[in-house]
Amino acid sequence: MFHIRTTKTASGATAVQVVKYLLRKRIVVKHLGSAHTDEDLGSLKKIAARWIEKATRQQTLFPPEEKKTSLPLVSTDKLRNIGFHYTFAYEVLTKLLALFALTDKDHRLLLDLVLIRIIKPASKLASLILLSELFGIRHERTEFYRSIPSVVALKETIEKSVIALASKHFAFDFQIVFYDVTTLYFESFTEDEDKVDADGNIIEKGLKKDGFSKDFKFNQPQVVIGLIVTKEGFPVSYEVFEGNTFEGATFIPVISGFKKKYAISSLTVVADAAMISFDNVEKLKEQHLSYIVGGRMASLKLSEMEIVAKALTGQTRDEKELAKKDGISTRIETERGLLICDFSFKRYLKEKREMEKQILKARLLLERRTGIKRTKFLKNKDKKKTEQVLNSTLIERTKRLLGIKGYYTNLREKTDKTIIDHYRNLWHVEQAFRIAKSDLAARPVYHFKRQAIEAHILICFMALSVCKYMELKTKKSTQAIIKLLMQVTDARILHTLTNEEIILRSEISTETEEILKKLSLSH
Repeated sequence: MFHIRTTKTASGATAVQVVKYLLRKRIVVKHLGSAHTDEDLGSLKKIAARWIEKATRQQTLFPPEEKKTSLPLVSTDKLRNIGFHYTFAYEVLTKLLALFALTDKDHRLLLDLVLIRIIKPASKLASLILLSELFGIRHERTEFYRSIPSVVALKETIEKSVIALASKHFAFDFQIVFYDVTTLYFESFTEDEDKVDADGNIIEKGLKKDGFSKDFKFNQPQVVIGLIVTKEGFPVSYEVFEGNTFEGATFIPVISGFKKKYAISSLTVVADAAMISFDNVEKLKEQHLSYIVGGRMASLKLSEMEIVAKALTGQTRDEKELAKKDGISTRIETERGLLICDFSFKRYLKEKREMEKQILKARLLLERRTGIKRTKFLKNKDKKKTEQVLNSTLIERTKRLLGIKGYYTNLREKTDKTIIDHYRNLWHVEQAFRIAKSDLAARPVYHFKRQAIEAHILICFMALSVCKYMELKTKKSTQAIIKLLMQVTDARILHTLTNEEIILRSEISTETEEILKKLSLSH
């Protein structure tokens, strides 16, 4: 049983303690503070009574009126505001991160770095500072660098957790996936050197390499990322390649590796035109993989173009007639397999405007005679390359294909509409990359060692998974969700008598409650 004890201190103040007696010995359980006035003494005794009540989980017979408030009744000059934390947002995202099935004890730093990347992406050092400022969570910088090897080793575990999540919540069944490639550049101008043995054979390729940059950072080294997502855009797997890897060369290794890793018997992959090549088509067939890949119509033979254009538009230029042909499709056999093509009047108008702008630009350049210029519809007049003329052949081919898009596939039994609808879902991968690069600030990369780079990309992949989960469940953007969560603040009040920190949480809005409900979370 606990008792409140008061005793005089050497300074003349009155100390207030919670004590208990065991075998006739007095044990101080809690020191509440020292009072210098009767008012302070009364406040400390009330706080001691509350502490005992909480510790014993017993209510007094006649609860005083002040129990209706969460703060002890004390003069406001004994309370000091010491700032705010955003623990509510931390708690919500921590519950979502539990979906990865990683224990807090062993992986708290990794989970915290994923969490802060969702809220306010920054460098690893800045992230550690933000964790302290926003949530009072402290990690040492050296702790991250020590943890890098163990973080990288979690890639397969994380992917399996994400796939289990996709299967449970979004009915992912491995029947169809969507693939695309992006690049992440580095705040560096130096490539990684390849590691070679005594005979000069490459034993490990450098990861940071100059290559074709989708970020237009052609003078900075980069890495190439291949990402697989579901039809909803939920990420399920990724691979990292050297920065000078051609994106089409990533296609077969990633897709075949994914199929083998998860023992998938039947898989259809959807990808853009950059992935199609004779070699890739043959390898897809060898591995019994189905595919839907964008076709580059300009690379068709003239005879094939004429067949497609005649079937879809009748080669008419009358826009009233073309509007009536919106949505029709056709299919032809080509060297690269079955090609399904469709006509969109909206696409026709857009491509026509772009073509007319390019032709006008070419004409203006010719009129100004400012020397050799590179633009789409100009070509050299002769082998001497001293004069340019309009490329009328290319203009005519472009006009013939306005509004027409093609899709290579080996799914011969599927309807044209099914193939086209599947391909149109490819934008989800592009959206996933946009989220990673903008909302999660995956680029630029500030790490320079291979494992640190791989750890950074894994953190971004985990953050992307949480973001897409929230967006799919709530139909709101990640930014909108985070804004609502961060509106719930914890005011930190210091009781100067006891040095106790008291937390006052702001009200949770109805809109935020609705978000939690859709995420199947309580608070």
